[in-house]
Amino acid sequence: TDAVALVEEIRKGEPLITASCKEHVIHLVRRLQEKLEGKENHKFYLFKVLRAHILPLTNVAFNKSGSRFITGSYDRTCKVWDTASGEELRTLEGHGNVVYAIAFNNPYGDKIATGSFDKTCKLWSTETGKCYHTFRGHSAEIVCLSFNLQSTLVATGSMDTTAKLWDIEKGEEIVTLSGHSAEIIALSFNTTGDRIITGSFDHTVAVWDVSTGRMLHTLIGHRGEVSSAQFNWDCSLIVTGSMDKTCMLWNAMTGTHIATLTGHSDEILDVCFDYAGQRIATASADGSARVYNAETKKCIAKLEGHGGEISKICFNPKGNRVLTASSDKTARLWDAATGDCLQILEGHTDEIFSCAFNYKGDIIITGN
Repeated sequence: TDAVALVEEIRKGEPLITASCKEHVIHLVRRLQEKLEGKENHKFYLFKVLRAHILPLTNVAFNKSGSRFITGSYDRTCKVWDTASGEELRTLEGHGNVVYAIAFNNPYGDKIATGSFDKTCKLWSTETGKCYHTFRGHSAEIVCLSFNLQSTLVATGSMDTTAKLWDIEKGEEIVTLSGHSAEIIALSFNTTGDRIITGSFDHTVAVWDVSTGRMLHTLIGHRGEVSSAQFNWDCSLIVTGSMDKTCMLWNAMTGTHIATLTGHSDEILDVCFDYAGQRIATASADGSARVYNAETKKCIAKLEGHGGEISKICFNPKGNRVLTASSDKTARLWDAATGDCLQILEGHTDEIFSCAFNYKGDIIITGN
């Protein structure tokens, strides 16, 4: 794209960009273009092995810059780590059962939420490890949670068939999202924070209005439990993956079904959009992953080579690489456009169920 023409277009619709800062915006757009064009052949090498917990891990997550990451565990704790040194910075203790779901309030990263089988969610300070609030109200295990991007709310999904929204500042429940007839195992806010989706074992995904807690749409079509659900960046699409071996694409505004992405021969365990919302990646129990074009709904690439089911998949921020974690004890790095396997990340002695990129895309974390 011609950067000058693009900035002219942006200026027409954005009164904050005045003539005086036009040159600066053009400079920024050109820098972004350089960054996206940069041909990287980044090879990852084993940097540190952290014997994180005495009992198995449940999840891992980075803060936005990748300077810190957290691990949840069956040992009832969440640990905060320094990425560069591999040093354990603090242990967040207080839960009475497995710490299953964990998250930073990215992009800020100054708070951590932990969801536990003890039916509570706790909010912590990243810097001090102090527990700000304990959110009580669920009648069964909390298995998924998420902050909104504005960092004002945290949502929790539970085996009690409900999700709850909690106010981070006040430390109190805002609303309960009731309507599913089975466990909620996936939830995701949209970028603007006015909608949230919940995926359930009842085969449906519900779209909720965040301010009222009203159910706006029920996405009906899957014939098996929903394993994951996500909005794209501009909040126009929703992608869902299911145990019925399919992935479905939905209009986020109307709740209508757009397409069914088929091809896997076993359950789909994870789905995700790239940051631009142009591609969708699916991970399956059949040991393969796929990349689809969100616009044409066509399969662009088949990622084949793992010797076991793939439980987790994600794009790097640039969108040209895909990372998969498998029960075959390896993680793999793939070219998103061709499906070529660029690297096999070995060293774990058991299945890998969690993986993530930092925001720059030059550090990977895998948990087993």
